[in-house]
This record gives sequence, structure tokens and C-alpha cells, in this order.
Amino acid sequence: MGFGVLYSSTFLEHRPKEYHPENPGRLLRAIEALKRTGLWEPIEPEPVQEEELLRVHDGDYVRLVKDMARDFSHLDPDTYVSPGTWKASLTAFGASKKATELAVERKGLYLALVRPPGHHAGRNGRALNAPTLGFCIFNNSAYAAKVAEEKLGKVLVIDFDAHHGNGTQEILWNDGKAVHIDLHERDIYPMSGYEYEVGGRGAEGTKINIPMPHYAGDDDYVYAWEEIVLPIIAQFRPKLIVVSAGFDGFLGENLTTLRLSEVFFAYAGSTLSRYPLAVIFEGGYSVGLDKGLPAFIKGYLSGEIREVPITPSYEALRTVSAVKEVQGQWWEL
Repeated sequence: MGFGVLYSSTFLEHRPKEYHPENPGRLLRAIEALKRTGLWEPIEPEPVQEEELLRVHDGDYVRLVKDMARDFSHLDPDTYVSPGTWKASLTAFGASKKATELAVERKGLYLALVRPPGHHAGRNGRALNAPTLGFCIFNNSAYAAKVAEEKLGKVLVIDFDAHHGNGTQEILWNDGKAVHIDLHERDIYPMSGYEYEVGGRGAEGTKINIPMPHYAGDDDYVYAWEEIVLPIIAQFRPKLIVVSAGFDGFLGENLTTLRLSEVFFAYAGSTLSRYPLAVIFEGGYSVGLDKGLPAFIKGYLSGEIREVPITPSYEALRTVSAVKEVQGQWWEL
């Protein structure tokens, strides 16, 4: 089974002037975790041409970022740019593209270990009603989805970052060939991703939001995965899955109230082992990188689905029931 990590030291050049949680140290920590677990197999990606950004973003927004990134600056209170941002962004798109191509050609799992992250970035920057870009510049996962669609005709995107991938949803909203399943914590930034958000005209039912309750843990996530994610995968029969992989829901990450552990990430990885994966790195800042990232990859590579005995909370049961009620007209759930 194919495996590799698309990585460039260029990603470290997107850096803040003062302290910021989204900093180069995140990637160094992830690399350390991969080395420690025998999963460090780097492949150097090439940057894409600037026009590739226009496949998912508006020209005015692209020019704004390019112009502001000549110096240290802020696109908004959450999101900085620096002199290294532009090249890092083009190389992140290159890594996302290469991960997708390798997954299609060789099967297996290819991880684009990229910065800056992307799933909150919409066509014109801030997506939907989000107050900020949430650390993101250009949408690597939406771009990977477009690359996959061009090659295969359809694509499935699964986003399990703790926060809703509002930028990805916005970019793919009217695209009936792209199914986007998003598990995230309800009622936190960016305040979107509710059950009733199902896709635009002609694409209804291709956007599946699973807004999980506060303090949700492995039991709740495994339950939602078994009841909604796996049945939709089985019915859609994707030839490739783009995974928007955030590990900030891991217990101890402290950006949200989620309480996930290696159990969920290993289980999720193992259940996807029949499908080629282009995994695009999103959130995760501390212990999620140490433990969640290797657990997901090892679960996938093992291909061994271990039954996880679960007792989901009442709130998780209610959430899953609500999603089934909304999505039931398009999927057998």
C-alpha cells in the first residue's frame, strides 16, 4: 500500500512576527511524532503556478494576499501573512495536488503536511458569516477536491477538524459531484455547519454537516461515523477520499471542548483503508499532533477494523437523529 508525506521546509517560512498558535513549530512537532512512530517518508512537492489558485479563489482575493504578503501584516485579527506566505501557499497547493495524484495512481495514503492551513478560506477570503479567516489563507482541501474531480469525475471530502470547514463548504456548495461530510463541534467558530446546510440547487444532499455536542468524545464520534459517514461512503462509492485532517479535537488541545483520543482517529483511519486517501493537514497544535495524527495513519495502514464498544451521549444520539432526518431524502441512513 502506498504511503508518503508531502512536505517542504518552505512551509516553515509562513511565520508570525509575534507569538501565534498557528506557527512553524506545529509542523516540527508533527514531523517529530511521525519520525517517532516510523511514519516519516518525505516527498518534496513543487509549487503550483499562481493561476491554479483561481480554481478555488477569486482573483481579487489572490492579488490582495500576494500584495499584503510582501511584509508582515494581518488579513484580519486572527490571520497573518509574512514574506514567506506566498511561496508557502503555492507549495501547499502543490503538495495537495501531488498527494491527490499519488493517491489516485498508487492507491494508499498520501499526507500533505502543509502550512498555511486552508479549510476556513472561501472563494473571496472569509466564508459564509465567519468573522475571520481563522488562520487560513488558501483552501488546500477544496483544491485537492477539484484536482480529484478532474481525474475521477467525482470526489468525497471528509473533514474531521474540530471546527467546521466553512470555506470548503462554500467553494463546493453548488458542486453536485463533490460530497462533503463535515464533523465538528457545534456552536463554536466559525458558527456554521448546521444540519440544514445541505448544498445549493442541483447539489442538495451533497453537503452533510454533523455538528457534534460540546464535550463529545470517542463514543459520540464513532457512533456518528458508523451511522452517517460509513453508510454515505458505501452508497457514494468514491474512487478517492480527500480528508481535511484536523487533530484539534484531541483531549488536551484546549481550543475546543472535544475529548477525542487515539481510539477515534485509529478507528476512522482503519475504516477508510479500502479507499485511496489524499490527507490535507488542517488544525492540531499540541497533543493531537503527538498522538492523533500517527493513530489515524497507523489505523489506515493496518487495515484492521477493531470493533469499538460505544455508549454515545443523549446529545450525540439527538444530533445523529437530526442529521438522518434531514439527509434521509438523499441517503439511506
